[in-house]
Amino acid sequence: MRWDDLFDSLDRQFEELLDAAEDAEQADRARVAFGAVPAVERLVGALGSTVRLRLAGDRQVTGVLDRVGPDFVLLRESAGVDLLVAWSAVAWVEGLSRRTGPGLGTVDGRLDLRKAVRSVARDRAAVTVHTTHGTDLSGTIDRVGADFFELAAHAAWETRRSGAVQGVVLVPLAAVLVIRSAPLG
Repeated sequence: MRWDDLFDSLDRQFEELLDAAEDAEQADRARVAFGAVPAVERLVGALGSTVRLRLAGDRQVTGVLDRVGPDFVLLRESAGVDLLVAWSAVAWVEGLSRRTGPGLGTVDGRLDLRKAVRSVARDRAAVTVHTTHGTDLSGTIDRVGADFFELAAHAAWETRRSGAVQGVVLVPLAAVLVIRSAPLG
């Protein structure tokens, strides 16, 4: 009988060791799998969540994550106010869920910052542009080039009229932190 107890005890210990080894292997597989997840998939998993972004120049912006592109995020700050944020300007993101979303589809994968700025220009909305150099510019985006846009500078509360325009400013896309829509009124 003592031999049976000994072998039963050894069997239990062996099963526990196998279970522990399997748990460790699963944890290793999960770490390896997570290591292949790009940031854009983590952001897609948080669509609809309120997030806070720390940007270059010690700026912070907060809003509901509305859209993710290959090199930008779009936040809804408040009713009628959107923030188009260059991904290259983001130091960290706070408020993500544990969910990971799918990669960008074909259309979203091709909608880069330049194309997003082009859609803002089509809307003729007044904007405030926050740059990596700490400068804030307000006006209306007139034209978008390959790596820049031209901003008709005017007060953020005014509509773009020739009398209100103080000049045209060329802004490199690489210098953009945030483009904030500025509702009139």
